[in-house]
Amino acid sequence: MRVSGALVAKALDLLEQEIKPGMTTKELDTMAEEFIRDNHAVPSFLNYVPKSDPGVTPYPATLCISINQEVVHGVPSIKRVVKEGDIVSVDCGVYKGGYHGDAARTFVLGVIDEKVQQLVDVTKESLERGIAMAVEGNRLHDISSAIEDYARSFRFSVIENMVGHGIGSELHEDPAVPNYGRKHTGVKLVEGMTLAIEPMIALGRSRRAVSRRNEWVAVTEDGKPSAHFEHTIVVRQGKAEVLTRTFLE
Repeated sequence: MRVSGALVAKALDLLEQEIKPGMTTKELDTMAEEFIRDNHAVPSFLNYVPKSDPGVTPYPATLCISINQEVVHGVPSIKRVVKEGDIVSVDCGVYKGGYHGDAARTFVLGVIDEKVQQLVDVTKESLERGIAMAVEGNRLHDISSAIEDYARSFRFSVIENMVGHGIGSELHEDPAVPNYGRKHTGVKLVEGMTLAIEPMIALGRSRRAVSRRNEWVAVTEDGKPSAHFEHTIVVRQGKAEVLTRTFLE
């Protein structure tokens, strides 16, 4: 999982260096797929079908690229162009050696509204606060509560129907990792558990992400921006091990 996680981080580093206004989301997706395959790995998301919804069309891309009010699962396209002033969530998964890595970052293109920049910064920090709780002896919802408390202290909304997850030989495993909850509840965390923690925080009053345009992309209920950050981590004693972090963060 360290190998897969490192490849995810390097793919996101590449995209962070290359993304600029005027690029299509398909260009970014192609760049990531070529990098992953050049490293003898496979994109985790490409042709993915969730076990909870086996009738859905297989996911058609390497990345999920979600712009502004899109919360998650934005599908790359030659028709979708990123623009100055956008915030762009890029979610990437890599499968290698029998295990997955999964991470996301929200990129800011140019100058954006001060409140939207705060949203991005708070979402990123809420992830760090969640990770800080991912230590042996804590409970799962200690992670959730840390994320929720920090985000809501700025009067931002937590998207409640999209959650993090366990991860390993399967991309999505138990337990679900919500971004809201009551501390000291949930399953007990033990060393070696691997989790994908991923706060999705919205600027407006939306508490749910709703489907629009296709089977995959989910947007905020009120059309206001949403930010998304994610890391794959290992529960340890004292301090979690982050498998998808790089020097660019």
